[in-house]
Amino acid sequence: MARYASYFATAVLGLALTTACGTTPTGTGGNPTDTITVKTNPSFATDVQGVFDLTCNTSNCHGVAGFQGNGNLDLRSAGSYTNLVNVMGDQEAIVRVIPNDANNSYLVIKLEGRQSVGSAMPKGASAISSAAIQNIKNWINQGAQNN
Repeated sequence: MARYASYFATAVLGLALTTACGTTPTGTGGNPTDTITVKTNPSFATDVQGVFDLTCNTSNCHGVAGFQGNGNLDLRSAGSYTNLVNVMGDQEAIVRVIPNDANNSYLVIKLEGRQSVGSAMPKGASAISSAAIQNIKNWINQGAQNN
C-alpha cells in the first residue's frame, strides 16, 4: 500500500509542476499560448498574428468583419495589421496600437484588463499568457512593424 501511495504522490507532484510551469497541454484545458516564449524583437506575422490566430479569431469574436460584439475589430490575418496600427478603437477613444508605446496602446490595455469599457480580452476565454502579451508589447515598442 505504501508503494502505491508513493506512486500517487509522484504523479500528483509531476502534474503540479507541469501546471505551475505553464506547460499544460492545450488538449486538456490549457491555454494555447502557454508554450510561447518571449522574444526581444518579435515579428507581426509570426508572433503577434500567431497569438490572434490561437485565441481571438473565433466566429463570435474577432474573426468576422462587422460583428458588433467585438468593437468592429477583425483580427484575421488579411487585415489585422491595418485594423490595429494607428487606428482609433471603437469602445474608447484610444488608439489600438501606438507604435513605440505599448503601455498606452488599447490592445495592451484590453489584454491586461485595464480598460474602463467592456471586458478584458479574450472575452470568455482563458487569459493570454504573460509571454504572449510581452511579445505583443515588445513588437509595439519596436515600432509595430508589419514584418
